[in-house]
Amino acid sequence: MITRYTPIASITAAVFSFMIFSPASALETAQAQQTKPTPGQAENKGTETGISEQKIEAFAVAYLQVDKVRQEYSAKIEATPDVAAKKQLETEGSKKMVEAVKSSPSISIEEYSAILTEAQTNPTIAKKVQAELQKTAPAQQ
Repeated sequence: MITRYTPIASITAAVFSFMIFSPASALETAQAQQTKPTPGQAENKGTETGISEQKIEAFAVAYLQVDKVRQEYSAKIEATPDVAAKKQLETEGSKKMVEAVKSSPSISIEEYSAILTEAQTNPTIAKKVQAELQKTAPAQQ
């Protein structure tokens, strides 16, 4: 039974960590490439605590996909001695993470990034995300 919760604990810890190569950094890279906010994006800036349960569910599904990519590329990066090759793998991994979010139903990159940021700063949202990750993670294994 303890083994079942170990992956969930590591996923939960990953949500709140600030790693050099993380889902958050991949999305920051993607957002830097965008120049115009979508309509309504500016209006939603102060209302992130009102994130719907459906968006939290969609975030959890996307996060788990992004985390799989992160784990895969982190292992590759650690195993690579060449600095240039590491940079190339980081770039490739970041692109794959963005693709993972884009391919996830019901959530945009902007929404994903907003929920990730909110979960890192708002304990209420963090608890909701953590609970959803615990529900979603066993279903995806």
